[in-house]
Order: sequence, then C-alpha cells, then structure tokens
Amino acid sequence: MGYRVVDTDAVEPAPDRPCEQRALSEEGGLTQMAVNRFVAEPGEQIPLAYHYHDDQEEAFYVLSGTLHVETPDETYEVGPNHLFTVEPGSPQRAFNPEDADSAVDVVAVGAPPSEGDAHAYEPEQ
Repeated sequence: MGYRVVDTDAVEPAPDRPCEQRALSEEGGLTQMAVNRFVAEPGEQIPLAYHYHDDQEEAFYVLSGTLHVETPDETYEVGPNHLFTVEPGSPQRAFNPEDADSAVDVVAVGAPPSEGDAHAYEPEQ
C-alpha cells in the first residue's frame, strides 16, 4: 500500500505558463491520471489553449473564484464547489476573464494521462 500527503503550495509552479500551474501527479505518485492545480489571475488562461483530447477525460473542480470555459456552443461559468467535466473530443478553453474580480483557483484532473493527446481547436469565426 502507498499513501502520500502533498502540500500543493510547496510544489514549484511550472515555468513559462500563462497562469500558475502546479503539477501534482508525480508528487502524489500517480501514474494513471494527471492532476494539476491552477491559479489564474484576471485575464489569464489555464493551459492549454483552445483544444480537445482524443482519449483523455478532464474534470475541473473550482476551489474559489469563477472559472469560465468556452466551448463551441456556449461559455460556461463555474463557481466554487462546482465540477466541470469534458469528454474526449470536446473542444474547450478554460480562463479567467480580464474583468474578473479575483483569481480563480482550480484543481484539474485528466485521465488517462497522455502526451501528444491534446490538439489545437480553431473555432469558426
């Protein structure tokens, strides 16, 4: 059996991201899912850009603030203690709008973890 407690504030943020991203999977010893904590100030986007995944499911749990998620059909506003889920093949872009009153703090889970599974999505104008 294996157990770990991870202080997410002690994990160094990833460099060169459009918002604060702390990759938690490795620290937690996880191999079957990707777990990240994001803090996006007003005007910042949560990586990645507008995209979709072939195989990965995603879930965004909002700790504080309001997460905005743009999809081809609408933009969702997800508040604290709410979960937003995305099925494979479903384009989305998560962000905190410039006119937001505060940062948004989100835990994101993706499974299975995969590299090269994310594809850019260009919405029709």
